[in-house]
Amino acid sequence: MSNNKIRKSLVASALVGTLALSSGAFATDLKDLHQQGRLIQRDAVQSQEKINTIYEQTQELLGEYRQVVDQTENLKVYNDFLATLVADQQRQVNGLQRQIDGLEDTRKGTVPLMMRMINALEEFVKADMPLRTERRLERVEKLREVMTRSDVQLSEQYRQILEAYSIEMGYGSALDSFQGTLEVNGQENTVEYVHVGRLALMASSLDGKSAWVWNKQTSSWESLPDSYLNSVTQFIKMARREATLDMERVPLFAAE
Repeated sequence: MSNNKIRKSLVASALVGTLALSSGAFATDLKDLHQQGRLIQRDAVQSQEKINTIYEQTQELLGEYRQVVDQTENLKVYNDFLATLVADQQRQVNGLQRQIDGLEDTRKGTVPLMMRMINALEEFVKADMPLRTERRLERVEKLREVMTRSDVQLSEQYRQILEAYSIEMGYGSALDSFQGTLEVNGQENTVEYVHVGRLALMASSLDGKSAWVWNKQTSSWESLPDSYLNSVTQFIKMARREATLDMERVPLFAAE
């Protein structure tokens, strides 16, 4: 074999060896490249998952932040409302306190006045004709008792005093009769009283055989002549609504 052939054969062998070696290395590098690619892809997926998780957490935090902001705004509005409400309530409290102070001043001036009204009422009843005197004096005592009670408001105390005065005024215009006892010459008699306002107060025995009249000038009872018996009886019937009211038919009279 010639030298040229030997050299070509060696070159070919070397080239084949080189290609064989290069092909094995390339296959190894490609395998490594695929493996690295898979690792990179896995890492990319994991990174994306982390990014997604962080994004979701960020969105949740953002939502919570917005909710907190909204709550803060609502709390501010509510606090402003409460502040306005408290200020208004304080104004009402101050107004009520001024009213209470005014009422106390009013009480200081009104209570003595009401006590004087009660005393004046008692003096009037005692000085008036003996017309249901016991009942009227009991009403006066009840007024005094009401004035000592802390559970009765001042307005109610005053109302009851005015009511008592109104009742007293009613006696002045009423025609009324009622039974009671009358002491005559040291002897008590059951009689039928009748009064025409405060113009006349008369009494008749139950059998109608005796009659008396209250003399305002002497503040005493006086017997009436028999000529007045029918008149007194007629007054009693009119007071009981048993006869027609006729003031001209039954004239008024005074004790002589």
